[in-house]
Amino acid sequence: MIDTKTAPYAALLLRVSLGILFLSHLSLKVFVFTVPGFVGFMGSLGLPPVVAYVTMALELIGGLMLITGFYARWAALPLAALMLGTIVSVHGHNGWLFTNKGGGWEFPAFWVVGLLAVALLGDGAFAIRRNRTA
Repeated sequence: MIDTKTAPYAALLLRVSLGILFLSHLSLKVFVFTVPGFVGFMGSLGLPPVVAYVTMALELIGGLMLITGFYARWAALPLAALMLGTIVSVHGHNGWLFTNKGGGWEFPAFWVVGLLAVALLGDGAFAIRRNRTA
């Protein structure tokens, strides 16, 4: 049974936490690896530079959408796809544990599950623009 009184706050907590994680992840790319460094890393994977810029834009815009609740349910889906992409292209070959060298796929997989939960739960409390539901 779902507690309908507290479920919106649970969705709020989940979506804001995930949004903050995306902004933190983006900050790592911008301030630690630097944008040129991240673009170079993506190139080392055989990906075109535009993928790096799309990734950073998704993390910024999607993270803000999650935090503010601006169509958060729909923002979660492309972000989940992005994280699946990191599993396939970056972390998957490093093994399960994220503490492995290069980071395994444990944490990105958990991120995907959280994002899918937001997509299924809905926007939650204090969303500035809710999705229409059936």
